[in-house]
Amino acid sequence: MTEFFVDYGLFLAKTLTVVAAAVFIIGAVTAASRRQRDPGGLTVRNLNDRYRELADSLRKEILPKKEYKALAKKAKSERKARGKQTAERRPRLYVLDFHGDIKATAVTSLRHEVSAVLSVAGEHDEVLLRLENYGGLVHEHGLAASQLARLRERDIPLTVAVDKVAASGGYMMACVGNRIVSAPFAVIGSIGVLAQIPNFYRLLDQHGVEVEQVKAGRFKRTVTMFGRNTEEDRAKLAEELEDVHRLFRDLIVRYRPELDIDKVSTGEHWYGRMAMELGLVDALETSDDRLMASFETRDLYSVRWKGRKTLTEKVVAAVEGSADAIVRGVTRAAEESRFGKG
Repeated sequence: MTEFFVDYGLFLAKTLTVVAAAVFIIGAVTAASRRQRDPGGLTVRNLNDRYRELADSLRKEILPKKEYKALAKKAKSERKARGKQTAERRPRLYVLDFHGDIKATAVTSLRHEVSAVLSVAGEHDEVLLRLENYGGLVHEHGLAASQLARLRERDIPLTVAVDKVAASGGYMMACVGNRIVSAPFAVIGSIGVLAQIPNFYRLLDQHGVEVEQVKAGRFKRTVTMFGRNTEEDRAKLAEELEDVHRLFRDLIVRYRPELDIDKVSTGEHWYGRMAMELGLVDALETSDDRLMASFETRDLYSVRWKGRKTLTEKVVAAVEGSADAIVRGVTRAAEESRFGKG
């Protein structure tokens, strides 16, 4: 009887797994098909209009009707007058957003947004990057930092605003900015390199499973998940991490030479106020503060790129995204636990 219940339990588990997988795939296909009509491409939005609409909505509710109409008429006349000033346009502030993940997947959009800005930006224009990034793979975040460097190479001022976090690869991106502003409790720093690899050798060995690894080149593979790791393997991996850390430090020194790099490159993180004292950021300010400060003197434009995908690509992305979401969730939970929450 016990054997029957064991077999039945296994059968039930397999059935539920198949059903869950089928439901997931159907859901992914449905969600992807709903988004199929999305044309993608570059979206540009005037943020001045957005702020004017917000203020106008509030005035309409709190001011006497006569006073509101007078202000609305005056504002309309001012906008019309500005529209006729074609000889000299106001400086522009282009606003980009980067929400990072382990693989810095938003770099695909960032490269198009930067290219668009470079093609139209004038002498007195600036760029504001609203950055939220816990870090991740070195080469992916290095590419993201290189995209921002394109702006500096063309002498277009870049301000990076960190409202929540710019850690590790996130700070690798942030340091490229001409100026970094941070919310008082934003997490800044974590200038270090980490490799964490589980090893299943002893578990496999206990069950008589042997993993064969054939390589050409002494260090083609060092520390592995399934084979026996040697001290030489570990030493080589540590050497490689030190090399990456050195490159990370050199990048920061290039863009922020005034920093005491030995003091801030220990892998520690700091909150905004302490980060400013160390020179990791230049001012305590949110992205909203920066935009409101520029509202009256500049034309503000939000620039976003969204790539076009076929239905098949969307389904594959949905499946991969679910797996990535699990990894990101675990990683973010670990990072948040490390950084602490109030």
